[in-house]
Amino acid sequence: MKRWFRLLCAAVAGGILATSAPVGATTEQPADVFDRVTHATAISEGGVKIHYASLGKGPLVVMIHGFPDFWYSWRHQMEALSQSFQVVAIDQRGYNLSDQPKGVEHYDMKLLVADVAAVIRHIGRERATIVGHDWGGMVAWQFAMHVPQMTEHLVILNLPHPNGLTRELRNNAEQKKNSAYARTFQEKAPADPTVFFGRPMTAENLAGWVRDPAARKRYVDAFNRSDFEAMLNYYKRNYPSADAPPTASDLPKVQAPVLMFHGLRDTALHSDGLSGTWNWVAKDLTIVTAPEAGHFVQQDAADLVTTTMKWWLASRASR
Repeated sequence: MKRWFRLLCAAVAGGILATSAPVGATTEQPADVFDRVTHATAISEGGVKIHYASLGKGPLVVMIHGFPDFWYSWRHQMEALSQSFQVVAIDQRGYNLSDQPKGVEHYDMKLLVADVAAVIRHIGRERATIVGHDWGGMVAWQFAMHVPQMTEHLVILNLPHPNGLTRELRNNAEQKKNSAYARTFQEKAPADPTVFFGRPMTAENLAGWVRDPAARKRYVDAFNRSDFEAMLNYYKRNYPSADAPPTASDLPKVQAPVLMFHGLRDTALHSDGLSGTWNWVAKDLTIVTAPEAGHFVQQDAADLVTTTMKWWLASRASR
C-alpha cells in the first residue's frame, strides 16, 4: 500500500496520472493530423485564394510556414495546441493548395501580410496569435508591426527580426556566407540544374530535409502541386540585399508579447541576429534556443517547441 501511495504521489507531483487499460486491450493512436483537419479557402487581395487547414476550437492561432514547406510543417504543434485553441496552418501563396500567381510582383511582402489578414477575417475573428517560421517568420514580423490590431501574440521560429537580419548581412561574414543560397535564388531560375544547393529544384530534392519517410511523401506530393518559380520569388522580391541600409528607424515596435525559438544548428540564419531584439519590441520577449536543432526547429525539437508554446500561450491567457 505504501509503495502504491508513493507512486501515486510521484505521478500527481509530475502532473501525470494514467489509468491502466484492461488486459489484452489495445490503445488506439489518433489518426494523423493530416487526415483530421478541416480545409477551407480565404480570398485575399486580387482574388488570390489562400488554403488553410484547421483543427480544434478556442482562441485563434495562425501558423505560417517557410521555404520549402507547406501547412503540414506544424503537425506536431497543431496536435497539442488544438486541445485549447483553434489552430490554423496556411499554405502560403505559391505552395500546395493555394493559388500560384505568376510574376514576382505578386509575392511582395504587403501581399503576403494581406493573405494572413484574409484568413483571419474568413474565419470570422478580429485577432489571432501569429506564428511563423523562416519566410513565415518574416511575414509574421511584418504582420505584427503593420497590423497590430489583429495581433494577439507573436511566435517566431528561426527568423531574426528584420533589423537583426539586415545588420548581420552587412557586418557578419559568416551570415554573408550562409546567405549565398539566397543570392543564388535571387539570380537564377528554377530550371537551372544547380539552383538548389548545387542540385536541380525538384519536389524530391526540396523534401530531402524531411526525416520521416511517411511525412516526406506528403511533402513530395505537396511540392509537385507547388510553383517553384513562386518559391524563388519570395527571395527575388523581399530578401534584403547585402548593402541594405539600417531599417531600425523605419519599422514600428512590435506591440504584442513575443516568443522566439532558434535552433542553433541552423546553417542559414545565424543566431547572432537575435541580439538586440529587445530593442524592437514594446512588451515582453522570451527567447528559447535549441542547441541540437537545425533550421526546422518546430520538427527537430518538436517537444520543446510544442510544450513551451502551450505554456507561454496559457500563461498569457490567464492574465
